[in-house]
Amino acid sequence: MATKKKSSTRPVARTGATRTAAPRAAATRAAAARTGRAQTAAAPSATNRIRLLAERLRKAGETGEATGPIRDEIGAGDLAAAYAIQQVNTQFWIKSGRRLVGRKIGLTAKSVQKQLGVDQPDYGMLYADMLMCDGEEVALSRVMQPKLEAEIALVLERDITTPGVTLTELISAVAYALPAIEIVGSRVRNWDIKITDTIADNASSGLFVLGNEPRKLEGLDLRMCGMVMERRGDQISLGAGMACLGNPLIAALWLARTMVSIGSPLKAGDVLMTGALGPMAAVAPGDVVDVRIGGLGSVRTAFAR
Repeated sequence: MATKKKSSTRPVARTGATRTAAPRAAATRAAAARTGRAQTAAAPSATNRIRLLAERLRKAGETGEATGPIRDEIGAGDLAAAYAIQQVNTQFWIKSGRRLVGRKIGLTAKSVQKQLGVDQPDYGMLYADMLMCDGEEVALSRVMQPKLEAEIALVLERDITTPGVTLTELISAVAYALPAIEIVGSRVRNWDIKITDTIADNASSGLFVLGNEPRKLEGLDLRMCGMVMERRGDQISLGAGMACLGNPLIAALWLARTMVSIGSPLKAGDVLMTGALGPMAAVAPGDVVDVRIGGLGSVRTAFAR
């Protein structure tokens, strides 16, 4: 009868390294978990900061008390955060009943872009309650730290939804052009702005005034059209279409492509304020300001005393 041999294999003694491996692995997993929780918590914090900065700008507009620069909170070059702040307020105002009627383009002068260290324009929203009629009196209290810009407004007759829309497609979508005045304003104290400040502040928007004689684009040379702005007969700003990114149509094309790229394409009936044709001008109570643009006619705004 065969006898079973006892196994001579002995348990292998655990080394110190083996004994500490499990606790070290557990510590690593715990640290990773803590890091994950911290990263998860950081996202809501960033979102909350965007929301609070949007509220800060709204409060400044509601109370008439300007705020400090937004760039101090998000950095001077974080355009994405600045547009996120603008978008929060866009959604807030639309939910509150304001009606979107177009877009405005800012920073179209190369000199201003160089001053702010950027190489592109910016955009903001136009609401129905911002539109003033030709010659209508404006209460200065409606705009914080107001200044005036002469511009060409384009009104669309068709949606622009094609990515990479061409200039000819843009021209075909334009119903007519109008002379316009933008009454810009800033919720940032003393106009102490850089690119992120103005983007967050809806591109420093205020009100806009449209002329009442539409002109078709046929026969118009928007690049070479001259502009003069006068206050009771005294010239206060002079310019031309070429001051606006070389041509107001180039500015409008940039806007159309940008709106398609962010999923918010321009629609039929939208008003496009294409950008300043000359330097901004200061305004005071009692001012009456006329703008004449070659080929487009004139537009006037008047300010209550």
